[in-house]
Amino acid sequence: MTGDEKWIYFENPKRKKSWVTPGKAATSTAKPNRFGKKRMLCVWWDQEGVVYHELLKPGETVNTVRYQQQIIDLNHALLDNRPEWTERKKKSVKVILQHDNAPAHKAKPVQDTIKSLGWELLPHPPYSPDLAPSDYHLFSSMGHALKEQHFKTSEEVENWLSEWFSSKATPFFRRGIRKLPERWLKCVESDGNYFE
Repeated sequence: MTGDEKWIYFENPKRKKSWVTPGKAATSTAKPNRFGKKRMLCVWWDQEGVVYHELLKPGETVNTVRYQQQIIDLNHALLDNRPEWTERKKKSVKVILQHDNAPAHKAKPVQDTIKSLGWELLPHPPYSPDLAPSDYHLFSSMGHALKEQHFKTSEEVENWLSEWFSSKATPFFRRGIRKLPERWLKCVESDGNYFE
């Protein structure tokens, strides 16, 4: 299981790449207004699909208390959305959680909650988006789909996300999770240097 956060902007202009002759000015395109209306998406997924996601309220961000509650909610969603998990849990099969090293993720109350659930944490080196499946797979694909999307309400954002998540079949998620070992190996072989 892996998870992360991403800002979802209400206005998403399409950015274009273009070839220019040396010495000529490139055509500029608008970037999303990072101060514009946006909501933070928190999402957890595995190789079967999205297990749990939520959009935070305007102005809300992830802190220790919020993330601890999200882990508890994630556990409930896992039990509800993955009925086979109940049987696996009886056989002492653990959830292996991979998330980044954000301060809220590393906080002692969160670590204690994860430990009490019997989950195992997969180590994640700091500043390594190339080793985070949400960054290199899920959010990358979502970013392409968000181009030229314009939302007026939070409900429109939520509806779009639900539709987008349900449009992705299991092989999409499986591919993202299964890339992780080869990316770890590539990172080790490059002595931890960035490779993308």
